[in-house]
Amino acid sequence: MILGIGSDLIDIRRIEKTIARFGDRFLDRVFTPEERARSDRRLNRAESYAKRYAAKEACSKALGTGFRRGVYWRDLGVVNLPGGRPTLVLTGGALRRLEALTPAGMSARIDVSLTDEPPIAQALVIITAVPL
Repeated sequence: MILGIGSDLIDIRRIEKTIARFGDRFLDRVFTPEERARSDRRLNRAESYAKRYAAKEACSKALGTGFRRGVYWRDLGVVNLPGGRPTLVLTGGALRRLEALTPAGMSARIDVSLTDEPPIAQALVIITAVPL
């Protein structure tokens, strides 16, 4: 059962300019330490950050809240499963919202698709409920 769908497009150059202007202040406010470590290792650093930014936006839409009602940027962390597939780990207000959406006897699964074709990055997030 689909609980929520969200998508987002972002101009990678916007993220590049924001990083250049605000540096660590922006990065620390929006990204988890794990996301920062992964993106900072990338040759295309701005593209990596932009895809993660888009995934957070898309997930906030799939949750039905956006970044309000207790859902904050760092409550949504983009991680890769052992096989490389991206997903999101939710904490804080985002996790509470996900738990409220998930019917009893089910668990939530978050599927994420990330792509970029400079200057655009895109993310699609689908949250589904699956039986325990």
